Amino acid sequence: MRSTSHWKGWVVGLAVAVAGCSTVPETGRSQMNLFSSEQEMQLGLTEFDKMKKEVPISKDPAANAMVQRVGKRIAAVAQLPGAQWEFVVFESKEANAFCLPGGKVGIYTGILPICQDDAGLAAVMGHEVAHAVARHGGERMTQAQALSTVGQVGGALLGSSKYSEWAPLATQAYGVGAQLGVALPHSRAQESEADEIGILYMARAGYDPRAAVSFWERFADYNNARGGSSTSWFLSTHPTDAARIAHLKELLPKAEADYQAAKAKAPASKSNP
Repeated sequence: MRSTSHWKGWVVGLAVAVAGCSTVPETGRSQMNLFSSEQEMQLGLTEFDKMKKEVPISKDPAANAMVQRVGKRIAAVAQLPGAQWEFVVFESKEANAFCLPGGKVGIYTGILPICQDDAGLAAVMGHEVAHAVARHGGERMTQAQALSTVGQVGGALLGSSKYSEWAPLATQAYGVGAQLGVALPHSRAQESEADEIGILYMARAGYDPRAAVSFWERFADYNNARGGSSTSWFLSTHPTDAARIAHLKELLPKAEADYQAAKAKAPASKSNP
């Protein structure tokens, strides 16, 4: 017969799981997140302050003006309650960008030549802001915590059985299996979801969503010029460039409708050609 403490543990665990369920805006996907939005935002604010002290900030007036201009338009349509928006251009050759929980957006100067213009940058910023809106950071932390707990419990149970000598090997195999079977595919799914939300945000902000496809085509050329990725597709945390571009093309009809609606509502000076 199971002890009372055992059943209490299951009841508490179930309560936590139910409390941690939420829905991603735009896509409607159910997600498990045991971290509150306040906790995520505090982490984001702390990390952003730290980064501003450690990474040089660009003094290029044109780059800064461009990022501020596009960032404010994306922020105006993003569903991120309580966001403390801040857009910073970091001096780095890395072709990258990010948005931390709390609305802290960082753009590396290395990605600006690939963006080329406001619409290209909107594709990047829409995607990064979408990660924060979808609370992918808290979801990943929740997932990591769950995988770690399952691994520890499984190792303990096996260690106390007659197969205890297999415990170290089983624990190692579990780690690899969890990474390839759960963590990495989940990360790729998050990237695709951010693409979906991001292209809608850029369209609603008045930027032609076809620019998202053009940006990722240029980014694919950039990757190819650097020799491509040495990481196999199934070991990558991101979709392949070809898969990403194909997905964005599928999303264009819906995004185009939002873009036309945004153009109809906005002054002509704010619409993007």
